[in-house]
Amino acid sequence: MQTVYEHNQPDTARYKNYSDNPIKQVITEPVSTFSLDMDTASYANSRRFIANGRMPHPDAVRVEEFINYFPDVSNEVLKPLLGSPFAATYELTPSPWNPNKVLLRVNIKAENVQFKELPPSNLVFLVDTSGSMEGPDRLDLLKKSLKLLVSRLRPQDKVSIVTYAGSAGVALEPTSGSNKAKILAAIDKFEAGGSTAGGEGLKLAYKIAEQAKVKGGINRILLATDGDFNVGINNDEELKALVSTEKDKGITLSTLGFGDDNFNDAMMVQIADAGNGNYSYIDSLQEAQKVLQEEMNATLVTVAKDAKAQIEFNPRQVLEYRQIGYEKRQLKQEDFNNDKVDAGDIGAGKKVTVLYELTLAGAKPSIDPLRYQREKTEPTGAQNGEIAYLKLRWKEPGSKKSEMVSFPIEKKALRNSFEQAGVETRFLAAVAAFGQKLRHNPELAETSYEQIANWANNAKGNDPQGYRNEFVRLVRKAAVLEKK
Repeated sequence: MQTVYEHNQPDTARYKNYSDNPIKQVITEPVSTFSLDMDTASYANSRRFIANGRMPHPDAVRVEEFINYFPDVSNEVLKPLLGSPFAATYELTPSPWNPNKVLLRVNIKAENVQFKELPPSNLVFLVDTSGSMEGPDRLDLLKKSLKLLVSRLRPQDKVSIVTYAGSAGVALEPTSGSNKAKILAAIDKFEAGGSTAGGEGLKLAYKIAEQAKVKGGINRILLATDGDFNVGINNDEELKALVSTEKDKGITLSTLGFGDDNFNDAMMVQIADAGNGNYSYIDSLQEAQKVLQEEMNATLVTVAKDAKAQIEFNPRQVLEYRQIGYEKRQLKQEDFNNDKVDAGDIGAGKKVTVLYELTLAGAKPSIDPLRYQREKTEPTGAQNGEIAYLKLRWKEPGSKKSEMVSFPIEKKALRNSFEQAGVETRFLAAVAAFGQKLRHNPELAETSYEQIANWANNAKGNDPQGYRNEFVRLVRKAAVLEKK
């Protein structure tokens, strides 16, 4: 049944088109290389669509941002990767939507930094106060969101505010976190009106950030906007060039998305990536609390820069693989060892999950085997139960030289049934299924939203913030919308 996208108003939101990762044969392409990423905006944005009675546009759905949205509540033991800021674990389970396949879940978690140990912060709030930001889900919500972050500031932290609408201006000079009343008063004065001089606002924000720069501290711009840059620098490539240049000077940039019909998702993703920052979408005050309070350390503090992963699959154990999500994060095999190639940054305490769907040796492949194959020498680990070998590469903040750590993925982690897998694997499999189905991925054509909701409901585990319960309700609402 073809889903009809209904809109209460004309939708001029901009999303970058992309195709799902294909199935690949291990014998011809055994290595998968990609950038790690901790963005979560796609899930919150899609949630907003469904809450408003609309199915999200398929290109608004980035499955890895669904998977990485949920904090780990399973208490599973992660093994520290010595010499790195990471700990990791993995599990293999029969796929719930295709009994001929196996899911591989790799969980990578960055070391945390206690709040009291955070270095001093030099934060610049770059706030879009143009006419397109008028409304309760835009500027009003933005003001409430920034106030949540202000409540966490310490005396050693500094905040500046730059606003832009028609022209850019400084709404607050660098101010100590001890003077919260002054900061809050500046936020209260925000009013929407005029066109959007986003490029000029960025330049001014970087100027202020440079003037107040803290050596060895957190120097970051938080850009809060619907992304409708229509005056000044409004070309994505020009914006990315500006942000990338300033990143190299030690000033990073993260983006907070607001709004609906005018929203420029494509631009928000690209400049956050260029600025070594993360991209979040704020659809409610609860989401603002998650991003700016509960996950403040991850939002502000980078512990691993230009983080990449590379997985080599063992052709004696695995016939085919398909990576779920990360389509926009794919890298060439040679990029893994090239320190000049930009990749994602991982914040303090942040968990990143990677999922693959595998066809193991002995199962029926999706792609016919080749008639003529080169004889290969016996690979290291081919007969000892290794499914794959995973490498992680990253740079310490402030370093230009990368470090690397690696570990094998062994077949002994394979569960006999999906029901025997841990709650984290089962819940995130349901999340991945939901994202793929929203994108109309043919692999999920025979799977219903009701099935996905049941998988998730049976694997919620400990859910103190209620995010997993909310997910189950969201999937069930999507099931209703699909039938309209």
